[in-house]
Amino acid sequence: MSYRLSAVVADAELLREEIRELDHAILGELRQDFALLPVTPQLVEELTGTPPDYAVGEPGGEQPFTLVLSPALTEALARWSRRGPVAYLEAEFAGGVGHQAAVVWLGGGRSWGPRFDAVLDGPREQWPINAALVELGVEPGAWIDPFAELGLHVERDTAGWLAHGRRGLSVDYWDELAEEWEEQESAVGQQRGLPGPGGWPGAGRYGHRG
Repeated sequence: MSYRLSAVVADAELLREEIRELDHAILGELRQDFALLPVTPQLVEELTGTPPDYAVGEPGGEQPFTLVLSPALTEALARWSRRGPVAYLEAEFAGGVGHQAAVVWLGGGRSWGPRFDAVLDGPREQWPINAALVELGVEPGAWIDPFAELGLHVERDTAGWLAHGRRGLSVDYWDELAEEWEEQESAVGQQRGLPGPGGWPGAGRYGHRG
């Protein structure tokens, strides 16, 4: 299964303020009062006045991002960071192989990164996206790392995040749907004298019978 990310992450209120007059900006809700702004060609052109450029060849240490962070785009994100830390995150994986990169601005200038990693053999907290999220102020929680704690795993590409934002979904939407379904099935089962979800032999997380 593939995963692709090209997005700005920051405090949700900060991003709402900065994009309120933009036509091509759609926010996806994350946990801990953060939000994700998918970076699309239309958004880049609206912010900079020119279409985006993309790196030729595979990203690496010298060129960590597929999207070329032009002076105009960098200036826009640095300007936003006067209100608080702002991160640009990129990742692309397919079949367990890929890379991730991140950079953070604060106070009108770059404060951290960019960092790139295509091996990810070090501690999880040192992976570029996790480390950048800590710079933003993401707190540890029940999930395995900051990436999952915010819910960045919920959608798998830009189109998914755009739909997520347009529908105003939370990152816990699918879990909430599953819980609602389980409650409904339990109520029906009790009325009929049947076991609820999880009561069937081999029942899975969502009450599917094995």
